[in-house]
Amino acid sequence: MVGCRRSFVPRSVYVLLVILCLVVVCNLRLLAQMSATTPASPPAPADQSSSPQSPAPQNSAPQPPLLANSNIKLGIGDLIEITVFGVPDLSVKTRISGSGDVYLPLIDYVHVADLTTDEAQELVQKRLEDGGFVRGPHVSIFVDESASQAITVLGEVMKPGAYPAIGERRLYDMISAAGGLTTTAGRTVTIEHRGDPKQKEELQLTQNLADDTKNNVEIFPGDMIFVSRAGIVYVVGDVAHPSGFLIEDANLSVLKALALAGGSTKTAALGKTRILRQTPSGVQEIPIDLKKVLYAKAPDIPLVKGDILFVPGSAAKAAAYATGSAALSVSTALAVVAVH
Repeated sequence: MVGCRRSFVPRSVYVLLVILCLVVVCNLRLLAQMSATTPASPPAPADQSSSPQSPAPQNSAPQPPLLANSNIKLGIGDLIEITVFGVPDLSVKTRISGSGDVYLPLIDYVHVADLTTDEAQELVQKRLEDGGFVRGPHVSIFVDESASQAITVLGEVMKPGAYPAIGERRLYDMISAAGGLTTTAGRTVTIEHRGDPKQKEELQLTQNLADDTKNNVEIFPGDMIFVSRAGIVYVVGDVAHPSGFLIEDANLSVLKALALAGGSTKTAALGKTRILRQTPSGVQEIPIDLKKVLYAKAPDIPLVKGDILFVPGSAAKAAAYATGSAALSVSTALAVVAVH
């Protein structure tokens, strides 16, 4: 009995040890599988920002250097920025004075009006080098505001004012930029070129601008465009619709104006028609026999801006028509009574 117990204890210990070994091996295999299938966690945001290999922000990228606009001619009122490479103390931002000069450190006043930016740069460089202030200077001039390069549109446009001259500009482009023509705009456009104000270019626009490519001339920086106001001709007296009519061309005649007013009435004294025209010496009366003009026995007379075409009434005709109307109304009333 004692011998049996001695043999049983080692065997039970052995079984227990085998079971423990199997549990440990299973756990090790399970841990190995979990570590192999679990993805690596991403680095913390703080590590990304502090990492020296992280990409730089977009706004920290170096900007390309600005280039001087060498095709622009400088003028009075322009705001320019002058920089001297390597000498920041000599860089200034100034406006060209009424005399066409700018004040620069060390070299005093420099006349730059009517020069291109390239010519002004060479002039400033020469002044700096000749004065012994900078050896081999490199000067750049940038135009921030070009008052002298603007194109001015005035007169009968929706938005008169100054507009920048960017690229090639033509007359219709500037009229469109100014909002188009007003309802009282005339067909005469005057262009005053910069540097030659006495030589003015006058154009007569057609009714349809799309078909009028001949007058779509090129406009240069500094030019001024003036759109005229259409003249008004008044037709009063014994006409169907007395009113004022805009003259969009120089071909408005007496017969055309009469047609616009709806024609004369039955009581009009056509032979006593006259034109009232304002002249430097006063109002001038121009008699016209409208009856002969209507029958092509007298020439049609052209009208000018401000003319008043007066068609008087005939008292005799008015009395006759009044008598006839009264007789007609009486006969109509009698007829109505007779019917009833």
